[in-house]
Amino acid sequence: MNFLDGSLWPENQQKLVITCAPYGPEWEPSDFPEDIPVTMEDQIQKAVDCYNAGATVIHIHVRELDGKGSKRLSKFNELIAGIRARVPDMILQVGGSISFAPESEGETAKWLSDDTRHMLAELSPKPDQVTIAINSNQMNVVEQMCAADVAGTSLGTPEGMRAYSEMTIPAGPSWVEEHIKRLSANGIQTHFQLANITQLETVERNMRRGACNVPLILTWVAIGGGFDAPNIYNLANFVRACPDGAVLTLETSMLNVLPLNMMAIAMGLHVRCGIEDNIWTQDRSRKMTTVEQIEQLVRISKEFGREVANAKEARQIYKIGTFYETADQTLAKNGFAPSRKPGQKGFTQHA
Repeated sequence: MNFLDGSLWPENQQKLVITCAPYGPEWEPSDFPEDIPVTMEDQIQKAVDCYNAGATVIHIHVRELDGKGSKRLSKFNELIAGIRARVPDMILQVGGSISFAPESEGETAKWLSDDTRHMLAELSPKPDQVTIAINSNQMNVVEQMCAADVAGTSLGTPEGMRAYSEMTIPAGPSWVEEHIKRLSANGIQTHFQLANITQLETVERNMRRGACNVPLILTWVAIGGGFDAPNIYNLANFVRACPDGAVLTLETSMLNVLPLNMMAIAMGLHVRCGIEDNIWTQDRSRKMTTVEQIEQLVRISKEFGREVANAKEARQIYKIGTFYETADQTLAKNGFAPSRKPGQKGFTQHA
């Protein structure tokens, strides 16, 4: 991404798109009972509350009545239908893991099988987006957490730490290509959740060979443990690697969330918050609800002079419903240099 003169002026920036992640699949309901919805009605109402606070994208996981993360796609269908009925314009983004929470005590947190995750393309009513990981990768979500982050929670137990420290993401090349193909065929946007530049480079290569004719709507997930750490050097390198047509959201965990989101607001990028990412105020004096986190970002963005996008504007920014026909069109629309033609020498550029 190129930051020309005036890039930091709010009048030259897109309005801010706020993604909320209020379902927190790594937590047990007892970890934060005031803000972890369990019944279907409460899960639907949580989406409504987040929308009313200013979030226009919701990252969806689902719980069963016993509080455990649901592996049943029928529960996703039910939640999506419920949210659609109450806040029809909100962008519904289904988490591609479905639920990575351990099914029983002593088990390791894990993503579901390739075939099961492919079925996300068949959800009805269909979501606007499904997130996708690129390249199989370690996802140790507790590696950069400290004792204070998990104090008094299920992640603070030896069992909880062990379960989530050993989690990996299966996302091999053939699965990724097939998954994007199925999502696109059903009019569902692929939202890339990327750990580092090497994964972004894989996405670009897939676009160049015509296996990924979609807008580059992505999140940089800086959570450590196999992903980038949320420091300024990693951020600057990743942002520089993103083409100008990309729509980039920043994500991290725990007390890193607010500082990274402030950087995103200042830079003209987009933000994500919610209890899936963090449950504490910055001084850890108390737990902070997803709605409070959204309201905080709305307030800060206004201080920066940057307006928050409404749902219609967020859909335009996120290019919901847009798909491309060819690799050349995909590269041009996303801001990548064109591929080299046979015999062409030197660097390539769009005329």
